[in-house]
Amino acid sequence: MSSIDSTDSLKSADRLKEGWYALYPPANKAAIASVDPKPVTMSLDNRGLAYGDGFFTTMAVRDGQVLWADYHWQRLASHAVALQLDIATPHLVSSLKAYAQQLQQGVMKVIVTRATQSLRGYGFAAGAAGNACEIWLKLTPSERQSTTYQSAFHKTAGSYDTLLLPNGDRTIQQAPSCAVCLTSQIAVLPPTLAGLKSLNRLDNVLASGELEQIKTRSPDTGIGEGLLRDMSGQWVEGVMSNVFYQLSASHTTSSGQQEDVNKDRNYLTDGQWYTPPMTQSGVAGVMRQVLIDSLADTDKPVIMRSLTDNDLPKLSQMFFCNAVRGVMPVSSLTLLSGQVVEFG
Repeated sequence: MSSIDSTDSLKSADRLKEGWYALYPPANKAAIASVDPKPVTMSLDNRGLAYGDGFFTTMAVRDGQVLWADYHWQRLASHAVALQLDIATPHLVSSLKAYAQQLQQGVMKVIVTRATQSLRGYGFAAGAAGNACEIWLKLTPSERQSTTYQSAFHKTAGSYDTLLLPNGDRTIQQAPSCAVCLTSQIAVLPPTLAGLKSLNRLDNVLASGELEQIKTRSPDTGIGEGLLRDMSGQWVEGVMSNVFYQLSASHTTSSGQQEDVNKDRNYLTDGQWYTPPMTQSGVAGVMRQVLIDSLADTDKPVIMRSLTDNDLPKLSQMFFCNAVRGVMPVSSLTLLSGQVVEFG
């Protein structure tokens, strides 16, 4: 679990209530350090609302700490550079630590949008005026989530609801669920936007709608997530998560060497894991990077490898992951043909 120091520990009576808060620009000079929970208003000229001009990150908070905090801070900094936004990262990070201390348990969602511009339409001004931003924070307290997460971390490493990473960190592991290949597709993006968690998520919205329809038609199948292709036909990610997979047959690795991946292995530390690259579509998630980094110094680091239609029947293991839900193992995957691939 990620570690972050905080100096703003508050009593439980001072914890913030669920809702939206305007981080920047603040309502007053003290608003960032001591929030007055009044209704937040947003202009209809907001660039995020009008054009999706911005990005977001969603963070789990446990015991006043942001899980995988350094990864979220890196996302804030890298996305701001990519979208030419000035978010004053150190000051924002300090504020978010204070909010996490007040929240104690739950989820924080940060949305960063470009500030309203004097130019009409898509354009934004050169220099500081064009790089200025608005920052919004949603707090969702959850004592129930905290209980689930903390109980998981107090069990042994072999427990069904925890996962011990090779670097010694732990993350929550959900119970296995079924997955289904969706007909919805996500956009192929230019290199400057591929992998970013931008506010342009309409393709994921429609995919989520398709997944919910499938769940409604088959309520007893235990479907937890849907696998998505991009417009080039590569399978890239889940509706709300990234995907990792293993293959049951011999195949060529990215280095051109033949490798046999057998099925008799431990879940995470044995066998070769692959994850699709985020070079033309998808979101490079925080939990995805945590897992890539944790396996980097093992004898089988994660390999970036495209996932194709021909690979799907050969899958031997598969899981989805995100920063709030942790690792979500897949027990079976239903292909577009109706074929079901079972995982041991």
